[in-house]
Amino acid sequence: MQAVIEYLRQNQSRFVDQLLEYVRFPSVSAQPQHKQDLMACAEWVASHCRSLGLEARLCPTEGHPIVLAKTPNFDNKKPTYLVYGHYDVQPPEPFELWKSPPFEPRIEGTSLFGRGASDNKGQNLAHLKAVEAYLRTGTELPCNITFVIEGEEEVGSKSLGAFLKANRTELACEAVVISDTGMPSKQMPALTCSLRGIAAFEVTLHGPNRDLHSGIFGGTVDNPAMALCQLVARLRDRNGRVAIPGFYDDVLPLSKAERKEFDRLGFKEKEYRKFLGVRELFGERGFSPLEQRSTRPTLEINGLTSGYQGEGSKTIVPAWARVKITTRLVPNQNPARIIKLVSAHLRKLCPPTCRIEIKAGHGAEPYLVSPQSPCAKAGLRALEAAFQREPVLLREGGSIPIVNEFKKILKADSLLLGLALPDDNAHSPNEKFDLECFEKGQLMSAHLWKELAGS
Repeated sequence: MQAVIEYLRQNQSRFVDQLLEYVRFPSVSAQPQHKQDLMACAEWVASHCRSLGLEARLCPTEGHPIVLAKTPNFDNKKPTYLVYGHYDVQPPEPFELWKSPPFEPRIEGTSLFGRGASDNKGQNLAHLKAVEAYLRTGTELPCNITFVIEGEEEVGSKSLGAFLKANRTELACEAVVISDTGMPSKQMPALTCSLRGIAAFEVTLHGPNRDLHSGIFGGTVDNPAMALCQLVARLRDRNGRVAIPGFYDDVLPLSKAERKEFDRLGFKEKEYRKFLGVRELFGERGFSPLEQRSTRPTLEINGLTSGYQGEGSKTIVPAWARVKITTRLVPNQNPARIIKLVSAHLRKLCPPTCRIEIKAGHGAEPYLVSPQSPCAKAGLRALEAAFQREPVLLREGGSIPIVNEFKKILKADSLLLGLALPDDNAHSPNEKFDLECFEKGQLMSAHLWKELAGS
């Protein structure tokens, strides 16, 4: 094991250069013009895996290819674990808010800036580097490892479920290791034991059959933009609760142990407000900000558009108005049920002067795993060995839809060992990844295989 640790220490400069190369690919899965960039990035990942001594191949899907890589000489007498990650990234817009171009990564202090640096290229590369250290030093791995790195996570992992079903025998494993979450600080490494689920909607109110001159026709027809604003304003009450009947019916209360774990995080509201750039916080009354952002369901407007958006004015009554909505769901809530509840309520609120169109988008169930399981305890030991700090348990507000697919199809729980920091700006301009987390993530991964095999 010492040889592995020394190899990681001696090769950090080269590893950082490789991460820079990885981040340069504009692998934006939501934008069709980047299809070739996604293919090029997938080919880079597969080639890189082969260069480390892994057996790797590109697996075509109806969308973007999946990279499947395995440690050589699979030993059926050893346990097998699967590492999941994704090479696709979020759209970088708005470009004007970036301090440097999103796909021209730069290093400032201990941070590497670039779209995808933290979410998820740096985190999945850390696991590859740990396995490289074993293979290059001739140190025997105590388990078999399979890597599945996909290109559609940011658009709902549309192809991965079918891929898992078609290859369930080859992908059989004891557990899935995922580093695509975060930790409160470098002094608080974390195991995430719960994720919120999600249900997405796009709602359009249609009014007149064309944009109308507001001076000639205004006052005789309902304005879809005004009607939509009035509609969505009724989806939340003054206490921050979602005002949809039945929305909270299946939400489970927190245990005393979970509330105690939140107390360990040392939340500082003033620092949180300053970090977010807001004067005051707002959330569901009766719950702390930490609880609001991770253990309570939410409904958010993600985008709102209608009418003329160009420079200057254009005096019209727009023909339509559109809002993009997502609900974040907590354990025991069902996305299909929430979609029905929200859709029914939106139709009830729609005024007779407009026609409503609702398109349900991607959805995923919440996820919860016991922190007392042998795999979870192994993960906690690996974190402590790498960071030299006692880890904390987190319930995170984000969603990784595929964890439930791993459970249903492969019958395997997921071990969520995130390396991202709260200020890494995932999904925002100036995304970054802390290079100390990158290095300690490699060390955590190196310890993890020994701990998992022993568990």
